[in-house]
Amino acid sequence: MSRFADLLAAKRVIVADGATGTNYQARGLEIGTAPEEWLFEAPDRVVDVHRAFVDAGSDLILTNTFGATPIRLQHTPLAGRVHDVNIRAVDLAREAAGDRALVAGSLGPTGHLFEPLGPLTRAECVDNYEAQAAALADGGADLLVLETFFALDEALAAVEGVRRASDLPLVVSFSFDQGTRTMMGLSPTEAAEAVLPLGPAAIGANCGKSLAEADVVVAELLAAAGDVPVWAKPNAGVPKIVADQIVYEAGPEDLAAHARAYVNQGARVVGGCCGSTPEHVAAIAQSLAGL
Repeated sequence: MSRFADLLAAKRVIVADGATGTNYQARGLEIGTAPEEWLFEAPDRVVDVHRAFVDAGSDLILTNTFGATPIRLQHTPLAGRVHDVNIRAVDLAREAAGDRALVAGSLGPTGHLFEPLGPLTRAECVDNYEAQAAALADGGADLLVLETFFALDEALAAVEGVRRASDLPLVVSFSFDQGTRTMMGLSPTEAAEAVLPLGPAAIGANCGKSLAEADVVVAELLAAAGDVPVWAKPNAGVPKIVADQIVYEAGPEDLAAHARAYVNQGARVVGGCCGSTPEHVAAIAQSLAGL
């Protein structure tokens, strides 16, 4: 069995980490700078964010590789360094995690649509995720997470690419940023029905919009997932601009209450996405203590 499967067998619920971008920006990352650049320019801050989540109670942390596919990196100073970037990210996450948390390799969407709506071909997409997954596996990630996907064709191609490179456990998570549907109109049930036959280690939702809408999405995923674990990492509510700063409406206790409700309904992995801090994760972990 994999370390992820072992942890699922040992615990009723796994606590994941929170936001990357939110916490990097709080530590000085400038808007427009790829977070992956900090893997080399500010590795101490990367480790600090990871360690803060582990100290808060995360059983699983995601690498700083959301945009570390060949397609996404080509627009940054790290173009052509997919292997180095992903291995570096796993190393820094492992430094922070030690033996206290699993390291999950994060793979985000390309940001492009498939032809004819956009420039992306299916073959190019498959190759893109094969390259990143190979690097994350070489680096020693415990599992891989396709996260924040909104287009089904891209998600399915990404799964194929990952499977070509690795047999690590694979989580597939969608962003229902139109409320209870993705940007491309995909419902939680449609996402589940398309991905479940591919044998994911878990299926889930991350990012999105309001917590009330996340509640609906998670409930629908739980109804569709059968015996497959459900992963839920919603935003800390809806962001607002307050005195030139982005503030998320849900405090730690609010997010923890929703996370506990998801667990009571059957979710197996919970955490936070945009706006969620180590304080949010600590509240989630404390609310689930003893389960």
